[in-house]
Amino acid sequence: MKIAWVTDSTVFLDEALQGHPDIYTIPMLIMFEGEEYRDGVDLTREEFFLKLEDSKSLPTSSQPSVGTFLELYESLRNQYDAIISVHVSSKLSGTYSTSTQAAKMVDFPIEVIDSKILSLPMGKMIRRGIDLQASGESFETIVHKVREMADDHETYVMIGSLEQLHKGGRMSGAQFFIGSALKIKPILALENGELQTFEKIRTDKKAEQRMIDLFKEALTNNPSIKEVSILYGRIPDLANDWKNKLKAFNQSLKIDVCPLGSVIGVHAGEKTIGISWLTK
Repeated sequence: MKIAWVTDSTVFLDEALQGHPDIYTIPMLIMFEGEEYRDGVDLTREEFFLKLEDSKSLPTSSQPSVGTFLELYESLRNQYDAIISVHVSSKLSGTYSTSTQAAKMVDFPIEVIDSKILSLPMGKMIRRGIDLQASGESFETIVHKVREMADDHETYVMIGSLEQLHKGGRMSGAQFFIGSALKIKPILALENGELQTFEKIRTDKKAEQRMIDLFKEALTNNPSIKEVSILYGRIPDLANDWKNKLKAFNQSLKIDVCPLGSVIGVHAGEKTIGISWLTK
């Protein structure tokens, strides 16, 4: 079967997938001081962070409309036998929901998958699916195995801006006040696609070390872990420092370092950093 892969702009695609003719990325929407931008189309990641520095108010984001998905799905019907649509966690965005609604309006085989993740780990799910397709697996098997990957991630995030998280509605006023006053750096875990407070730690350095230790513990308990992703906002030097520290645990580890997209920057801030690995 000829399969089209649809995703959204929170994804990070590695070099092998960038420009792939069968991958279609629908941009999320970012609102800056009354103006609307299509993520990655009207506004690059670097342009976003530059605007954020000068903006007097924090930006907001929203998912693409049902009509945007419907238009793309309809346009792909004559080119492909089926569509697999992989999207950012449904607990973080309404994108999965709008994609599902559009898929029900089209008389065509479309499977919509909740990745329960974002960024590069979501891109790895698409890469896995394309590899399975190349090896001759059936459409049903590809969907099943890609969907399985959504439950196999362990992910921790250190938020760069509690203010943005609070104003985006993902942290209560009391939590924000206490965290800011005590200089607490919460480590969040992505559990079943939802951000949950995992630990509250004083100071950035201690929180960073704790995140690295979490991966070290996981690697000790599960030596079969072969690759890990470091995800960052606008702090590449810190991300590369983490890469060197993780490499010291196992020289054969595949360590990917990639920037988080603008939409994540809207809610988490430029100093956000996370770590994610497949448990299987």
